[in-house]
Amino acid sequence: MRRSGIVSTALGLALVGLCLTLSGCSSMGNGLAVLTSVDDNAQTPDKAGFNPFTQKSETAQAAREVILNPTLAEVMEPGLLPEMSWGRADAPVTVVQYASLTCRYCRRFHLETYPQLKSEFIDTGKVRYILREFPIGKSSGTATIALRCAPPDKYLALYSKFLDQQGSWVSQDVRTDQILKVAAQVGVTGDQFNACLNDKEMITKLSQIKDRGRKLGVIGTPNYFINGKLVKSEIGLGDIRLATIAAETRALPTLAAKSN
Repeated sequence: MRRSGIVSTALGLALVGLCLTLSGCSSMGNGLAVLTSVDDNAQTPDKAGFNPFTQKSETAQAAREVILNPTLAEVMEPGLLPEMSWGRADAPVTVVQYASLTCRYCRRFHLETYPQLKSEFIDTGKVRYILREFPIGKSSGTATIALRCAPPDKYLALYSKFLDQQGSWVSQDVRTDQILKVAAQVGVTGDQFNACLNDKEMITKLSQIKDRGRKLGVIGTPNYFINGKLVKSEIGLGDIRLATIAAETRALPTLAAKSN
């Protein structure tokens, strides 16, 4: 069997696993279960009146438990997969981003804002930055599997490549060959990719990350938590600066008490 056939079969099995734990799945004519979502903001970028930050897409689904005003402890509760984070674990500000690899807003943030966020805040110990997967659409779900298939030290590099090269692999139809081409740039092989597509345990854990985000009130991408406060819109460096100032201000009474 040709590699494309192997990947197609593996993809079908993988997405069936995703559909067991994620809502928004439908059965297609070819017998594959695919992950779909009405808030796929990258695959329908020209949809009239579309706003990825409205609540209608996620909250319209019945019987979804959502924690109103989650605490910082609830936001930071450990998941089933290792947290992908950068910066000091005890940094005064924690930024958690829920992202979809097909999201053009995530792409803009990563290409335009993240470099300065890293140099000014992460590298200086002021911010801990955490990425959590919130795949929207079947292409994003497949690429997310490839993302977790890469070694942890290559995760951010592959995340960047998927966003930077969105035009080469994002499509209404899943282009597994193109997704693999991007993943191969950090050393992921076809055999490794196929194995990850069939890794039901990992897929279940990825599904749990998205379900956990929904429970915390995440409705689309990008959504952020800044020190536990949910922001359902794009953020900029100004928002980070305000958060660091607020954190430093809260720390002043403690420092004064210690000095006395």
